[in-house]
Amino acid sequence: MCEKMKQKIGRTFFYIVVITVTFLALVPFLWSILLSFKTNSEIVNSPMSFPSVLSLDNYKRALETLNLSKMYVNTLILVITSTFFSVVFTFMSSYAITRMTYRRKRFPNALYLFLLLGLAVPVYILLFPIYRIDSKLGILGSYTGLILPYIAVNISFNTLLFVGFLRNFPAELEEAAIIDGCNLFQVCTKIVMPVMKPTFITVILFNAIYIFNEYPFASTFITDTSRSTLSMMANMFKGQYSMDYAGIIAASIMIIIPELIFYSFFQRYIISGMTEGAIKG
Repeated sequence: MCEKMKQKIGRTFFYIVVITVTFLALVPFLWSILLSFKTNSEIVNSPMSFPSVLSLDNYKRALETLNLSKMYVNTLILVITSTFFSVVFTFMSSYAITRMTYRRKRFPNALYLFLLLGLAVPVYILLFPIYRIDSKLGILGSYTGLILPYIAVNISFNTLLFVGFLRNFPAELEEAAIIDGCNLFQVCTKIVMPVMKPTFITVILFNAIYIFNEYPFASTFITDTSRSTLSMMANMFKGQYSMDYAGIIAASIMIIIPELIFYSFFQRYIISGMTEGAIKG
């Protein structure tokens, strides 16, 4: 009875902690929704109170101020292109690190550690060097001028997950496929990649969400307003001497909700992809 009582108390405590953490995580989002119905004066003077009138004026003004369709198109072009090339390049490099035989046995580990060094480099340090490179190449302000840095920034994280999985991938499956007549491309696409589906989805989601929300590069390198991304929408509500807080919050809610739905739909793949380390069966 004592053991069952301990298990029941432990389970109850666990649920209390989970509910508390979930509530604390939801408070900022719920508060933002509340603020999106307030006027600017109410946000400044009484941010914790309920709005005097529930009105959709802030959302209407946000839609009038922002060209959301164009900004979504610009953002999706960057997200899809950058994520595709980043995933392809890093998978090929990770496969080479874990499968190729080198004259110097330490070279794969040295290359792997070199690629992981990018995780320790803050993005803000890269702004000026990349700005100069884009300017010299004549791609400043273009999609290419943003896509190339996005690909480079994601290399370290992608390599960390891909190499971690491939090192535990049973070589017997690839050897059996080669004996059956598969070439290298078929081994990767028909044997390795299907098994790595959770890892691929995890990498794609993290890359896409990062680029979708990325602000420093976009605000620095984009000079044409027609190429503005969703992360730059706050600039549209900023005047020389004033700030439309209500419009910013309303626009943010409209941008966040589709992203949350997208993330919630694939979150189970993220969990399995991050914890995948061995093949069981």
